[in-house]
Amino acid sequence: MEQCLGGISSASTIEALCSLLNNTEEEHEDEGLPSSSVSNPGDIGPLRPDKKVSTTLQKDKEIWNVLEVPNGSEFDDSLDQREQPEYEILFKQRVGSEDLFLGMSRKDPSSACCENLVIKIHLPKTKTSEMSLDIRRKFLDLRTPKYKLGLHLPHQVNEKTGKAQFKVDTETLEVTLSMVRDFDFVNFS
Repeated sequence: MEQCLGGISSASTIEALCSLLNNTEEEHEDEGLPSSSVSNPGDIGPLRPDKKVSTTLQKDKEIWNVLEVPNGSEFDDSLDQREQPEYEILFKQRVGSEDLFLGMSRKDPSSACCENLVIKIHLPKTKTSEMSLDIRRKFLDLRTPKYKLGLHLPHQVNEKTGKAQFKVDTETLEVTLSMVRDFDFVNFS
């Protein structure tokens, strides 16, 4: 007579339990499940087939989206052999007597308080009729028969307002552009 005393099983119950467990291992192996010698939690459950990475080509002929291309990159001509003219970038701010003598506004001499961006480009032996100037939000493109300048601007500018003046005596083109910044209403109100 086999009895279970105080939660301890007899030898025949342990043998029955072992045979039960051995039968489930064989069933799991038939179903593709791992055996009881599982080494980590990731091995629990049915085996999954390896997922293959499919490489499919886009159906449209575009290589990239237009929004992925940064502004001004369409003007980058590395094969163009024209030389780059000398240029200088200056910051300009409007100040009045109340700013200079009384210090009534919050303006200081830093570029953070400047409203305009001035680009001076030295173009020797160039006529104004030969120049092509294109201004974008963050890019200036200047082309002449002898020179080519593609300049990424340090700040965003308003491409619709601005002025360009060619000074014949110094052979310099001065382009003045108003800067667009997020907190101008705080600095200049």
